[in-house]
Parts: sequence; C-alpha cells; structure tokens
Amino acid sequence: MSFLLASVVCIIGIAGLFYLNRDKALRTSKALWLPVSWLWIVGSRPVSSWLGVQSESGANQQLDGSPTDAFVFLAILAAGTVVLFRRKTRTAAVLRASLPVLIYFIYCLVSISWAPFPAVAFKRWIKAIGDLVMVLVVVTEADPIAALRRFFSRVGFILLPASVLFIRYSDLGRGYDPDGGFMNTGVATNKNTLGVVTFVISLGTLWTVRALLRARGEPNRGRRLLAQGTLLAFGVALLTMAHSATSVACFALGTVLILTTGLPSIKRRPNAVHALVLTILLAGGITMLFGGEGSVLHAMGRQTNLTGRTDIWKAVIPAVPNRLIGAGFESFWISPSREKVWRSLSGWYGVQGLNTAHNGYIEIYLNLGWVGVCLISLVLISGYQRAVAAFRRDPAIGGLMLAYVATSAIYSVTEAGFRTLAPIWIILLLALVAAGGTAAGLVRSRAPQLPSARTRRLRGRSSRPELDLPSQGGTMETIGDVLPKVWNA
Repeated sequence: MSFLLASVVCIIGIAGLFYLNRDKALRTSKALWLPVSWLWIVGSRPVSSWLGVQSESGANQQLDGSPTDAFVFLAILAAGTVVLFRRKTRTAAVLRASLPVLIYFIYCLVSISWAPFPAVAFKRWIKAIGDLVMVLVVVTEADPIAALRRFFSRVGFILLPASVLFIRYSDLGRGYDPDGGFMNTGVATNKNTLGVVTFVISLGTLWTVRALLRARGEPNRGRRLLAQGTLLAFGVALLTMAHSATSVACFALGTVLILTTGLPSIKRRPNAVHALVLTILLAGGITMLFGGEGSVLHAMGRQTNLTGRTDIWKAVIPAVPNRLIGAGFESFWISPSREKVWRSLSGWYGVQGLNTAHNGYIEIYLNLGWVGVCLISLVLISGYQRAVAAFRRDPAIGGLMLAYVATSAIYSVTEAGFRTLAPIWIILLLALVAAGGTAAGLVRSRAPQLPSARTRRLRGRSSRPELDLPSQGGTMETIGDVLPKVWNA
C-alpha cells in the first residue's frame, strides 16, 4: 500500500474514532482544544518542523529557538490565559489547592536571576507557565472528569494512528539515534518522546475503558468502548514499536495501579493504597539488593549501565556550577559547564548533541541545585498525599492520579522527566493539580446534562404530557421522577 493511500485510510479511521466516541451527554467547552493542541505539538514535532521552516542551528538554535514555534506557543498561551481569567474564581481555588506547585514555579522564576542567559531562561519559564495554564484549562472545566476523558481521546486519536502510519509507510517515522542505531519515532523526533506520549495517553485510555466496562447502563456504551479499545490497542502496539524500555515499564506499573485501586477490597480500605505502593517499592529494592537488576535490565533491553546513562551522570554531577542553587532555570546545557561534560565524554559519538542528563532529579540538580531537588521532592510527596486523599473521596479519579504521580517519579530515574514542554511533565502537573482539586472537593464529575438514549426513546413513544422532559439542562433528579411514571404506565 502506498503512503498516499495509507494516509487516506488513516484519516478516515481517525474520523471514525471521533465519530464512535461522540457523547452529547458530556459537556466540555471549546477551550479544551487549547491543551489538546499544546500536547499535540509537545508530543510530536515543532510546528516549524511540520511546515518545513528553516531555523537557526547549533548554539543559536538552543539560545533563540524558532520564531514560528515561539509564536504558536505564545498564541495558545494567550488564549489559555484569557480562558482562565474568565474562570478566575475556579482557577484561584484550584491554585490554592496546589501550593507546592506554585512554590516550585516561583523558585524557578527567581533562579533566572543567576542564569548565564537570563532572557533565554525567562522565555523558557514562560513556556513552563504555558504547561501549567493548559493543565488549569482542563481542570477548571465545568465537568473536569469529562474533560480529562476527552483530552486523552483527542490527543490519542491523532498522534497514535498517525505514528503507526509514519512507521509503517514512510521514512518520516523512522530514524537513527546518535550511536547509529535504528529507531522508530512515529510523529515524534525520537523513540523516547514517542514512548512517553504513548504510555501517558494509553494509561488515560485504560482508565476510560475500565469506567465504560463498569457503566453497563451508559448510553452508546458499545461504540464508545470500541473507539477506546481501538485507541488502547494502538497504544500497546506503539509501545512495542518504540522499544522505549522506561515507557513500557511505567505503563505496566501504571496499569497495575489503576486496576488494583479499582478492586472493591482496596476501595473499602483506602489505607491499603500505601501498602500497595510500598510493595512495589520493596519489590524493586529487593531486586537490586540481591543483584537481580542486571537480569531485569537485560530483559527490558537495557545494559547494566542503563545504556550509558551512568557514565553521563558521573560526568554531569561534578560540572554543576553551584551545588546549592544550580545554573539557573533550564540553563545548564547553555552554560559554560556544558563544555566540561563534553570533554569528559569526548569518546562518545555525537556527544556534542547531548543536552540532557537522562535523569530528572539530576537535571533539577544541575539547573536548580539542592534547593530545586528539595522542592521537586516536596511536589512529589505532596502530590502523592493529595492523590491518596483524592482516592478516598473519589476512587476512580484518585487511582488515575496516583498512577501518574508514581510513574512520573519512576520515569524520571532514567529520563529527564521534569523538563519544560515534556509530555510526562505536563501529565504530572495535570495529576498534581487534579489530585489537589479532587481532595479539596473542587474536581468532581457532574451529572449528565442530557437524558439517556432510552429515556429519549420512551419520551418519543409516549403522548402523555407528564412524560415530557426539559429540552435542555435535564438532571438526574428529573429523570428519576419520570421513570417511575413510565414503569407504572
């Protein structure tokens, strides 16, 4: 099959997924397309790359970036800011429930003052604020749970099928890593980005599939389950194609957490969540204690030095310009310290393209020092506590947030997961803010705004005036009043 014909089939398939997944009972605003577009870009390639716009290369590219990309991000950020201003009451309440996240962002802003290029660091901080703004747009929707489901679906329906298309039928989805090894990239620029965006969307899809399987009386459940099941199948297939061991492991862990926290025995005893997480940590610790990490890593396709990551860690840690406060927000890899790292790893092929420590905690240390490490630890610990509190209030949403917090923390052991414009960082922020809002009672699912399909059919068949429902804004209470009349008719 040619790429053109495969593209047509893919477009029709994507349209079919959107059609099958439609649900008029879920009310979300058009503003939800802003965070969807943001993650489309972050999880694939820059707009300038899609448009074929030439930009600066080398050091200038790292310092200045692409004007086209900057304009697109700024436009989406401005629109998102306007949306939050119109929702200022809800936004302020959600932010108050996410205080550790705010403290972290404030320190990042302060750290710009000692960055080698303050203007560049400030631009990157603005993009980081864009990540937070997009998360707030989702969480401050009138029905945040419906918004979450549509957010995952809309991102996944585009990126995942398109990635399979690119890998199977075009060189656009294939490439080579700095060591010359072949890799599948899909719509992304490298296998790690493809792996992480696939795993975070697949976890959200699994959460939706589980909810649909349990909601037997849900309107149009069959076709929506078909759409979500197809998306989950795409995700599993892409995780296999990406060969990103970290993403595969995190998806497996997240799946265990989502499915286990859905068990009735766990729901009845929320404190059992602590035991579940502790069991997972102990399993990993015992494996390392008895020297089993080598076998595990080989089974996952890793070397015992984590594919060279430990060598990078040994080179970058001594190169930090200030152990207490770091090099400044997102500034280590544009600082003179970068040259020290390159000289230490001079035997590596493509070392001068290295711009990450491949460890989120070390990356924070390089940019923000020990103060930053303590703050990100506070963010994760408080996020875990809020996720558990959210689980006590609403086990369904709390289980998903717990899975994202746990997998983000683990993912960042071998990848730079706390960086601006990274899919895993955006999803972690989403989990932190949503968990805080849920624990505070600010994030909860609303009752359907439209009557069910069965009720509408019954209404159409009856001529009795007392069976007429409001044309819009119907509530569960109204439907509950009508159904007994139908039963007695």
